[in-house]
Amino acid sequence: MNKIQIRESLSGVFAPITTPFFESGEVDYEGLRANMRKYAASKLAGYLALGSNGENKSLTAEEKFKVLEIIVRNKGVHQAVMAGCIAESTMETIDIAKKAEQIGADFITLLPPNYFKSQMTEPVLTTYFSDVADAVGKPCLLYNAPQFSGGMVLSTKLVRQLATHGNIVGVKDSSNAASIDDYLLSCPEDFAVLAGSVNYMVPAMLNGALGGIISLSNAFPDPCWKLWHLIATKQYAEGFAYNRKIVKVSRSVSGKGGVAAVKAAMDLVGLVGAFPRRPLLPLAPQAKDELKAALLAEGML
Repeated sequence: MNKIQIRESLSGVFAPITTPFFESGEVDYEGLRANMRKYAASKLAGYLALGSNGENKSLTAEEKFKVLEIIVRNKGVHQAVMAGCIAESTMETIDIAKKAEQIGADFITLLPPNYFKSQMTEPVLTTYFSDVADAVGKPCLLYNAPQFSGGMVLSTKLVRQLATHGNIVGVKDSSNAASIDDYLLSCPEDFAVLAGSVNYMVPAMLNGALGGIISLSNAFPDPCWKLWHLIATKQYAEGFAYNRKIVKVSRSVSGKGGVAAVKAAMDLVGLVGAFPRRPLLPLAPQAKDELKAALLAEGML
């Protein structure tokens, strides 16, 4: 893909797909297929497979590739798939990324290693991301998510430097908006920046972000797309009002109960949320009732 095609593919709202589990802990692959049939008919621009909402670290290697294959095989023709390729060594990350390429992922998403956190200096991280990007054929996205990488933060200096790599085309920032504006102001305009939360997608878009990878879109894909569309088409008055509504909903869902709450919201709207995999626990009955009441109050059910 050239840079124009890449920007087109990365513009919009992406769902960081959840992995449904039975109460026994087994993956509900048919439930995932059922969800994908509905998502494929939505206005989502695509998906992040095997991210934190997908409970990446709770899946075996075999399960990860099967989940990715289902997402790739069942996406809409207008949709792109990012694959979370997360490992501690450069060699293993490259192996995972190459397998994701073979399955048909459109983009490779890379989280920084963090087990040897004190040794993950900027030169080490520059080499890591560059080595992986050099080794794969698909465009790579950086993933700044300190809450999922042992507190590792991708500095503006590091991202700006990596933005010059020919196969590193963008970054997803899930750091609670702490650095997304710095990325937008410091990196080239053709470097794609995506918000990692609907809570700050709108202000990020006003500063040049292409959209977001939005947890809430697992349960409410079209409302999240509507918010993106209103801002992308400069319908600001309606967009700002709608943003307040969607942010309130988000705070009642993923902002309050994480993956378990996202899955509970999916169940409420007729998707297959099902169980998280232990040690994560599903929402308690009272929390489910509170979630349902909050969604009803906002007209989402």
